[in-house]
Amino acid sequence: MNDDSAVSALSALAHGDRLAAFRMLVRAGPEGMASGEIAEALAIPPTRMSFHLATLERASLLRCWRDGRRVLYAASYEDMRQLLAFLTEDCCSGKPEICGTLFDLVNPCSAETCA
Repeated sequence: MNDDSAVSALSALAHGDRLAAFRMLVRAGPEGMASGEIAEALAIPPTRMSFHLATLERASLLRCWRDGRRVLYAASYEDMRQLLAFLTEDCCSGKPEICGTLFDLVNPCSAETCA
């Protein structure tokens, strides 16, 4: 990840509706959720939610695909890990004992636990 990618991702998350949607999709897991379900759960008009989801997708924080007439969205866990790693790569001068569990967040997880 480079500075421009990090700024794009952080800018996308710097809005309450987008942050709420992203956090909801992180919890939803790799199967994701339909855009209408996200909008309803967050009480956001569907057209506005589509705009927010597109912003998160352009920042590589979400992936989307079609399932019939529905558009599904899911968090891009690998890109999220890359952002966290970028933000913390200089943390504690590489001494994981100082960073504690923060260091574990940026280490890649196994295929069984992450998608």
